[in-house]
Amino acid sequence: MIVSVNPKPTISEFRKLMQDTDCLLNADAKKRPDYYRSHTGNLLEDIVKDALCECAIGSPFAGTIEKVSGQKFPDIVAAKYYGVEVKSTKEDHWTSTGSSILETTRINDVERIYMTFGKLGGAQPAFCSKPYEPCLYGIAVTHMPRYLINMCLQKGETIFDKMGIPYDELRNLENPIAPVSEYYRKKLKPGESLWWAGNAADEVVEAKIRLWKNLSSDEKKYYTAYCCANYPEIFAGDYDRCSLWLTSQGVVNPHIRDMFSAGGKIEIEMPNGIKVLFPGIYKRIVDHKNEIIQILSRIEPELPVMGKEMTTRIMQWCQEVSKHSSMDFQTSMNGLSMVIFGVSAESLHLHDSKDNL
Repeated sequence: MIVSVNPKPTISEFRKLMQDTDCLLNADAKKRPDYYRSHTGNLLEDIVKDALCECAIGSPFAGTIEKVSGQKFPDIVAAKYYGVEVKSTKEDHWTSTGSSILETTRINDVERIYMTFGKLGGAQPAFCSKPYEPCLYGIAVTHMPRYLINMCLQKGETIFDKMGIPYDELRNLENPIAPVSEYYRKKLKPGESLWWAGNAADEVVEAKIRLWKNLSSDEKKYYTAYCCANYPEIFAGDYDRCSLWLTSQGVVNPHIRDMFSAGGKIEIEMPNGIKVLFPGIYKRIVDHKNEIIQILSRIEPELPVMGKEMTTRIMQWCQEVSKHSSMDFQTSMNGLSMVIFGVSAESLHLHDSKDNL
């Protein structure tokens, strides 16, 4: 690494470098939104590093900026003492999962770190850089506890404020997990326990397990809608994948069948005006129609769809549901189409038959 004459520029100089870098990235993102949407991970780190280098010209940081290879923290080092951690999301929000709280891969001598966050979803990609600590609002678990990022936190809202321990003090502890587990243990309610392991390195779960009956109404609505949108086999009474996903979210439902079938059958008016009895699970679609549509709009690719493309996606979902349903395929298709669009499936001209799926 090339070291500048001044090996330790001031924090105000580093702050200005980050502000200038944000301005450069945001201006370029307005001109080339599709370019930025197509770059994540290492590629986005390269873009941020190049922007830092350009903004560093004529400053004490010129010639000192380096992207660190390998799984190191942070991603970019400037003048040995400063670092930049790059995170992004394809969604239209300023939140994501961050780095391990253990920081076992932290680069020696790097003391002051900024977070550069790329929000690549929505109408316009945007970038924001802030000091690392004020962006961390909680902790979740993959194969290890990791910070949760929110670039819009107000003063006093960080996980460190909640725990009553500064970031620098926590990271330098021999066992930083101990105060974290103590904090979450104090927040447990009856029927909850700590949840400290995910099934895969990229699987983010809550730091505790809760019983379904202890969830709020809004949480039950979301999880029910998500399962209806993503696991059409539940319409055939197969709840295995749905159960596993709920568990990955820190939720255990010992009566998962009732989650979808309780309440008996529901009448749905068909295109010919006749009302037909449908299994109770169809009532979940009636009750959570808007939530299901919103979830379907963000199934891969991650950027939201709309218009005719959204109608096509919904009808494809209706087809998958109807394949698994105990109802006749065409009856199910027309019932779902009436619930969601208010017209028959045939009138949309977006599906052929069960045999063509």
